[in-house]
Amino acid sequence: MTRGGIVQRSESRAQLEDLRLGEVNLTSSGLRPGVTLTADDFGLTESVNEAVERAYRAGKLHAASLMVAGSGAADAVRRARGMPGLRVGLHLVVVEGPAALPAGKIPDLVDAKGRFPSQQLRLGIGYFARPRVRRQLAAEIRAQFAAFAATGLTLHHADAHKHMHLHPTVAQLMLDIGREFGLRRVRVPTEPPAVLARCGTHAGFGAHALYHWSRVLRRQVRARGMTTTDYCFGIAWSGHMTSERLGRLLRELPKGESEIYFHPAVERDAQLRRLMPDYEHEAELEALLRA
Repeated sequence: MTRGGIVQRSESRAQLEDLRLGEVNLTSSGLRPGVTLTADDFGLTESVNEAVERAYRAGKLHAASLMVAGSGAADAVRRARGMPGLRVGLHLVVVEGPAALPAGKIPDLVDAKGRFPSQQLRLGIGYFARPRVRRQLAAEIRAQFAAFAATGLTLHHADAHKHMHLHPTVAQLMLDIGREFGLRRVRVPTEPPAVLARCGTHAGFGAHALYHWSRVLRRQVRARGMTTTDYCFGIAWSGHMTSERLGRLLRELPKGESEIYFHPAVERDAQLRRLMPDYEHEAELEALLRA
């Protein structure tokens, strides 16, 4: 998310120093200590769930973010109970996806089928400017945390579909309601343009704006005593985190804690083709398995 008035500016010397490669030993899996590999959209479809389980049992995947209202949510929860080492968090959906509450309870948020639209700007304006919409949004966020709690799984973290928690109103509600359910860790989508450049990807104005805007969310997280990683990767290459790109990224990671997130699936089923027509789900699974 961006807003007017944010201007692109170069990294300070201190920031660039912070983004230089740390001289740390690789673990036996080939990853540096402090690197977390996460799968998003856990629970969206069984194809995604199967990919999550394969990557976890191969010793590659550390965490997954659960869509509690996804068509494959029950299957995901069943699998997660058999993977006690998998750190499962809530993948909050407040855009382009299914809601937890019936459509009649949140009519300003979803269509008749109970799905959020894909228009992030329109939703964002409503979340900020309309009290009635904010009340419905709060109820839906509470319902999703309650649905996660009902699974009996330990809540390791929370993030949001399409990074909608970068919206300050969504963030405030997610953090404050989440704290009631034991939330202690939140993804902050901080992807340094300098690292992308070293990987051969040009970061335009939007990437620079997002990088600086993520500081607002980081302040919100820290103000509540919650934790996050220093960096998060997968934004510029969302749906296209191939083995080649992952290899380049792992060689260029900055010092500190980093999360790299993926959208893996064993096959592109009908729902995945409809929702994410250009994503390379199988290639992302392959990248994970080769990590």
